Amino acid sequence: MRAPERRRRLLARTLTAGAALACFGLAPADAQTPTAPPQRGWSFGGSFRLRQELWDWFEPAGGEHSYTFTASVLKLNATRRTAHERIFFELVQPTLIGLPGGASLPPPAGQLGLGAAYADANQGQDASLFVGQAYWEGSPFGSKDRLRLGRTEFSEGVEVQNPDPSLTWLHQERISQRLLGPFAFTHVSRRLDGLQFTADRGRTRYTLAGGIPTRGAFDLNGMDTLPEVRYAYASVAAPFSRKKPSGDARLFTLYYNDARDVVKSDNRPLPARAADTEGISLATFGGHAVQLWDLPTGRVDALLWAAGQVGEWGRLSHRAYAASAEVGYQPKAVPLRPWIRLGLNRYSGDRNPADGAHETFFPVLNTPRIYARFPFFTLANLNDTFVQLQLRPGRKWNLRLDYHDLRLADDNDLWYGGGGAFQDRPSFGLGGRPSGGNRDLARLLDLSTTYQPRRDTDLTLYIAYAAGGDVVGVTYRNVEGFYGYLELLRRF
Repeated sequence: MRAPERRRRLLARTLTAGAALACFGLAPADAQTPTAPPQRGWSFGGSFRLRQELWDWFEPAGGEHSYTFTASVLKLNATRRTAHERIFFELVQPTLIGLPGGASLPPPAGQLGLGAAYADANQGQDASLFVGQAYWEGSPFGSKDRLRLGRTEFSEGVEVQNPDPSLTWLHQERISQRLLGPFAFTHVSRRLDGLQFTADRGRTRYTLAGGIPTRGAFDLNGMDTLPEVRYAYASVAAPFSRKKPSGDARLFTLYYNDARDVVKSDNRPLPARAADTEGISLATFGGHAVQLWDLPTGRVDALLWAAGQVGEWGRLSHRAYAASAEVGYQPKAVPLRPWIRLGLNRYSGDRNPADGAHETFFPVLNTPRIYARFPFFTLANLNDTFVQLQLRPGRKWNLRLDYHDLRLADDNDLWYGGGGAFQDRPSFGLGGRPSGGNRDLARLLDLSTTYQPRRDTDLTLYIAYAAGGDVVGVTYRNVEGFYGYLELLRRF
């Protein structure tokens, strides 16, 4: 079957499933209830997410590269609040239905989409039940301090809270989780066992966090931890002024140690990597600044983010960097309230696999799907130039169109994918495919639309098309890729 016809059939199946999702998710408008302020005592809630994913990966010489599968995630939580503390407990029940059976091939073709990642990680298991979060939160050192102990989710980059919706979106979608996040797009997600501490002094917020990550992401065994992986994070963040709108800045450092006995992903030959059993120990230093300006003709935003890394990558010394610069414009009094954004993101690559130094930027325990919405790449050895258009025709609708020109930062390095450690072994969490001495990775065009019929319900459609370049052509005979999904999210 030719690729266009195959994609049409897969898309038709997905849209049919989407109609069922819509029927399940929609409810009368009068069922909406305003969000109540937190009450003392016990409260209960949760969410249910149902998603059908459609994959048409770049075509290899064999294997199941075109498939659909369905997944659901049920979360139930209980919260107990008093005047000075909060206790939170959450159960998570993910289910995977119809995973592909032949979508994982030997290197370099590897896993043909995330369906293969779930299938490889779970070896026939299709459901689980585990404790997602369980923590105590209080203020033992003063009313302006908050300490959280236990199992919880943590996202770096959102330390400063601002009521302006544009700033909130920029923090959540263009700053946070580049290095440390829950990878919540996956059906198992990642949690962190440890502590979080915040202290507010005037307009400045100090944050400390540390611990060990859980298994999860693609592995249904989300209860276990990864005791050989450790992290520690610290930041100081503050708004620029009390005026609205404004902006803010943050300085941070993140220490990461990985002592797992797994083969690392880098551009050395396999025998050299297999012989390197020493661990990873590295520190990341960086910061961001974001600012909004209201002009007579509209609103302008600018964002800068940068990070440097030093440490040890097994037997190699490690030094790497990353930087991002983005600008946006929201014109006034224009139908559909457009928001146009341009950006350039660079994540360093390694120039020479034999020089004793590892220079590929390592995104640690990040959430790559925020920045790679068709997740066939990640934030390593990459130059990403993009233009983005958002349209907001009403309170219930949001449409977003992105175009990305993707090139490798260094043609002597690999084409990387993945979101960090999620198993003890055999997966390292970051995979690589050969570049063949090329830099042209792909052009990516994607469209998403979210409809919120009520405050507790989201319906999302996402469609992406990738035209692979010379890098993709080294491994695959057909360099066109397609990814789409339909998702229902209900909160209760």
